[in-house]
Amino acid sequence: MSTATLDAPASTNGKPLENLETVVIRFCGDSGDGIQSIGGHMTNASAMFGNDVRTFPDFPAEIRAPAGSLFGVSGYQLCFSNHDVFTPGDAVDTLVAMNPAALKTNIADLKRGGTLIVNEEEFNKSGLQKASYEANPLDDENLMAKFRVHKVPMTRLNRDAVEGLGLSLKNADLCRNFFALGLVYWLYDRDPKPTEDNIRTKFAKKPDVVEANLRALRAGMNYGFSTESFTVHYHVPPAKLPAGKYRKITGNEAVAMGLATMAKLSGKTVVFSGYPITPASDILHDLSTFKHFGVKTFQAEDEIAAMSACVGAAFAGELAVTASSGPGICLKGEAMGLGMMTELPMVIIDVQRGGPSTGLPTKTEQSDLLLAMYGRNGESPLPIVAASGPGDCFSLIQEAFRIATEFMCPVIFLSDGYIANGAEPWQIPNVADLPRLKIEHITSVNGENGEYLPYKRNEKLARPWAKPGTKGLEHRIGGIEKKDVTGNIDYSPKNHQHMTNTRAQKVANIANFIPEQTVDGPASGKLLVISWGGTYGAVRTAVQQAQTAGKSVAHTHLRYMNPFPRNLGTILKSYEKVLVPELNCGQLRMLLRNQFLVDAQGYNKVEGKPFLVNELVNVINEFHG
Repeated sequence: MSTATLDAPASTNGKPLENLETVVIRFCGDSGDGIQSIGGHMTNASAMFGNDVRTFPDFPAEIRAPAGSLFGVSGYQLCFSNHDVFTPGDAVDTLVAMNPAALKTNIADLKRGGTLIVNEEEFNKSGLQKASYEANPLDDENLMAKFRVHKVPMTRLNRDAVEGLGLSLKNADLCRNFFALGLVYWLYDRDPKPTEDNIRTKFAKKPDVVEANLRALRAGMNYGFSTESFTVHYHVPPAKLPAGKYRKITGNEAVAMGLATMAKLSGKTVVFSGYPITPASDILHDLSTFKHFGVKTFQAEDEIAAMSACVGAAFAGELAVTASSGPGICLKGEAMGLGMMTELPMVIIDVQRGGPSTGLPTKTEQSDLLLAMYGRNGESPLPIVAASGPGDCFSLIQEAFRIATEFMCPVIFLSDGYIANGAEPWQIPNVADLPRLKIEHITSVNGENGEYLPYKRNEKLARPWAKPGTKGLEHRIGGIEKKDVTGNIDYSPKNHQHMTNTRAQKVANIANFIPEQTVDGPASGKLLVISWGGTYGAVRTAVQQAQTAGKSVAHTHLRYMNPFPRNLGTILKSYEKVLVPELNCGQLRMLLRNQFLVDAQGYNKVEGKPFLVNELVNVINEFHG
């Protein structure tokens, strides 16, 4: 948190209002405490005010862990600022802990001198035992002396606020999250109106719930205003963002909106077939609301059926897409190979999470790159793209379909839990500026003798896409090796070699139809830092700090993972050292070393958490020397 100098700070009830540039807040409590809800409201309020915002929702893996347990803590961190930010922040400025378990699992991230707000009534014998505390940490003077501590009797104050509405104690306590939110709204000078409007809309059929939540929100704000515990509150001015209309968007929301936009503009139907799996399920949920935009959704009985249905939809001439995470992608492998063998256009979305097996279902990781590259039997290369952030998902999912339909092949779209659940302000694009997907279905025979040749290729080595039922274009298709041009079954050794080479060359040729790689920083020098996926924000910020400190460091971020941009090899060899930070054990590093024979070094982390900017700055300084 950094404070800007004010000539004459504003005052409310005798309490000064100080300007800040950037604030990092974390709400934490039980998974049933509504933490994600109030985090989303704080994000919306800050984004609508005009701040740049980045978020990091952190869910427990258990669907509903025992109340008060350490492994049931849910967290939501957001960073809002008066300038561009690319991460949800490192150290926390204000920590709101709703119970002892939340405090124990998050206190280490609160910076010295930071603000700690706790619901002191939850720090009773039962709550302390569940969190494995032998003594009340709020009584530990050595620990609490590091922070500005506010022990707030939220439970009692909240119950007082909703008294008279006829709510049970259990239902009354469900409003405590809005009391905490109201207090933070006062502390950081947030406008409650967007939240109040949302409450009225969401609970329109439950007027008592509307009134209870509004009372709790206002009670929290009034507490901050009136208590002597808080002697100052803060204001973060709007950021100077490009002019336009903005909304908050998560990665999964952006994928769904990108698909619906593509369907509407192209006049084609998007057919999504999927099976629920964390953290990809919200794509199916959101797409199911876009039926009026030409989107059809199908929840299959399992991952194999979902992928097979995707192949079927592509054969039928629709824009076919499916989504899953690592475990589901493993199950989809055989049918993905069928899509590759039949050379049909479709997109497979992999929202990566911690693995292997069930692994860390709600935590982020980048460990599926090699799975996407090689996770099918036989020689089956597929194009791969990887989003850099929530907003990037909107345009890149459409780019994935451009590649799929131009080159007649499945495309893998990589996201991750950090991107999928994280949010940022997104400038709503002008519809007139959006690309239109050009779909061409062959409608007449293409053979010299009046026959249809399903594998007669164009200059991009793409075969024609015929819709079933088109007169004269009847043909056989399947997973058995076929002869080029005619599509007839052909087991001969030379034909298999030819078809294998042709399919691989088609994917390699895509490099000629994607943008060249760009570099942020000097075109040559001592150190190049390469990122991909959700590490973009942390790496970019760390490199910018190193550049400001006078280091000869450049940054390049990859969105096209297979094939790589055609000039990437030249870029890599323009620097003395290459550093590849990844949330895996070195998968991109291995691919770069193999393909370009450069001595790329890695910095790897698989803790289920994103990189901190500070740790990357230290690594860059060490590598730079």
